[in-house]
Amino acid sequence: MAEKVLMKGNEALAEAAIQAGCRHYFGYPITPQTEIAAYMAKRMPKIGGTFLQAESEVAAINMVLGAAAAGKRAMTSSSSPGISLKSEGVSYIAGSDLPALIINVERGGPGLGGIQPSQADYWQATKALGHGDFQLFVLAPSTIQEMVDFVTLGFEVGEKYRVPTMILSDGMLGQMMEPVVMPEKKDTEVVDKPWAACGHQNKREKNVVNSLYIQPEVLENLVRERYERYELIKENEQRAEEYLTEDADIIVVAFGGSARVSRNAVNAARAEGIKAGLIRPITLWPFPEKAIRKTVATAKNYLCVEMNMGQMVDDVRLVVNGEKPVSFYGRTGGIIPTPQEVLDEIRKLAGKEV
Repeated sequence: MAEKVLMKGNEALAEAAIQAGCRHYFGYPITPQTEIAAYMAKRMPKIGGTFLQAESEVAAINMVLGAAAAGKRAMTSSSSPGISLKSEGVSYIAGSDLPALIINVERGGPGLGGIQPSQADYWQATKALGHGDFQLFVLAPSTIQEMVDFVTLGFEVGEKYRVPTMILSDGMLGQMMEPVVMPEKKDTEVVDKPWAACGHQNKREKNVVNSLYIQPEVLENLVRERYERYELIKENEQRAEEYLTEDADIIVVAFGGSARVSRNAVNAARAEGIKAGLIRPITLWPFPEKAIRKTVATAKNYLCVEMNMGQMVDDVRLVVNGEKPVSFYGRTGGIIPTPQEVLDEIRKLAGKEV
């Protein structure tokens, strides 16, 4: 059995990227994700990799574009304001049909906000991380082990469909410590990437990595082809954890750190005889519509719990389509909801006195 190691979330994620074959990291410090950059600064030179603290977040994401274009596993990390600065480069990566890994260890906002945990970047990650018609594959871990596991998954799905991937973490997960098992080391240098601009040795046509297309018909055809791949991702890559949902009258929907809190609240509700369950979206895009839809016939109420003013709740309401009530409970400003607060909301939906 593989040995478990006690690690901080940010550092575990960084080491997992190295084990997954990432040898190119470009970033810029910002709390609460700076440990990722600091860890990479120590480790990358020792393994023949590249660490570069760019002059800005804008520069860092465009360096990722260059490394990804050459077929290398490349990543960057930042926190909420820094991700906003990277948004143009992320759109260029998507427009160039390149896989790359982007880590967002969210903090409170808007603006500089605060350095405490938040989930207020959900809309940004799933709806509008840059200009134009494109999507990212977005993963939401709720444990440090998932932060580790999702690095490999993010790279592999990104390469399979040639899309950028985001791991949407937060300040709580980034800073907490849990025991983890690291994945086996992967050699990705031998993987053939026929789309990469890495030299052709006269064995194939040259590749040009580009996101500029002057002819509207050409651009429209490319965007339509890209969306055909997105439909495949929707069909094949939806992921969610379902907990005590088979007979649940009240289903809590929560992701990331909020799901940890909500699971405790669901257990407490069950102890009181309230039939509560939990659906934890693991992929935020594609949103796990299938997991939610199969409960609509039996559930009586849905409760979305988030560390924001209400963002994922919109997607839940779209899936439920007005067939059942969908409520929301959230804390913001860097405040994490407590299990007792969530339990009180469940009690209200069950008609119990609070």
